[in-house]
Amino acid sequence: MGIIAYAHGYDQIMNALDTALRLILVRRVSTAGQAVDGYGLDAQEAACRRWSTLQTTPGVRIAHMVTDGDGKAGKSGTSLLEERPGLMTAMQWIADNRADGILAPNLDRLARELTVQEAVLSYVWAIGGRVFTADHGEHLEDDASDPMRTAMRQMRGVFHQLDRGLIIKRLTEGRSAKGSRGGYAYGAPRFGTRAVDKELTADERENAALEQMERWRDEEGLGVRAIAARANAEGLPTKRGGRWHATTVARLLSPDAREKARQQAARARAERKEQQRRERAARLLAQR
Repeated sequence: MGIIAYAHGYDQIMNALDTALRLILVRRVSTAGQAVDGYGLDAQEAACRRWSTLQTTPGVRIAHMVTDGDGKAGKSGTSLLEERPGLMTAMQWIADNRADGILAPNLDRLARELTVQEAVLSYVWAIGGRVFTADHGEHLEDDASDPMRTAMRQMRGVFHQLDRGLIIKRLTEGRSAKGSRGGYAYGAPRFGTRAVDKELTADERENAALEQMERWRDEEGLGVRAIAARANAEGLPTKRGGRWHATTVARLLSPDAREKARQQAARARAERKEQQRRERAARLLAQR
């Protein structure tokens, strides 16, 4: 009787494993700091595994775990699917029929931008996968007979995006306020200064180098090319340890040249940002 009962119990366990949903546990941290503080990777995994143990009809088995972002660098929740290697691995497992779907702590860990959230969900559903989150359960595919389902899911995405936007707004305003008071807000400190404990302080070596170049210009009448060559020959320190160039010297010694370079850099950044926005929009449309 004992052997029969044991065999019966073993068969039940094996049947449960055979019918259990095979899910990929998906984790993401948006910053390196979040990996160890806040809702870090360990907390996300614990929430998902706790939810999985409570599921019985059907059961859930964590088949694999993927992560985007770590203690060195995060992965933004606005990143597209192709920009997240962990999530792409999960998609491949589903496409290869090694998993039935994905499990994340919440939709916020999948995406913090509504369009990205919807693109990720659409992709999973398109390859025959299912989407679960520990705080909600299954997120079912859109159904024309139940528009409220879609609206409620998208509303969550809207508030996740709003939360991210408010965080960025507070950071931007804080930096601007600090900069307007003459403090160090962000970016590389200008030549002659360095950041210490998030405050700008004078860099004596760099200021001495700048004064020397000014003397060469004012007392010896050297041009920017000659100054750059002499600075390299005499080993005057640069900001990043490289060599001096005439354009760099011109920016340091001429306020007009410095302002012109600043404007050119600002235009270049704006053009790169616009190009990235267009490329990102094209990739997003291709995924949907």
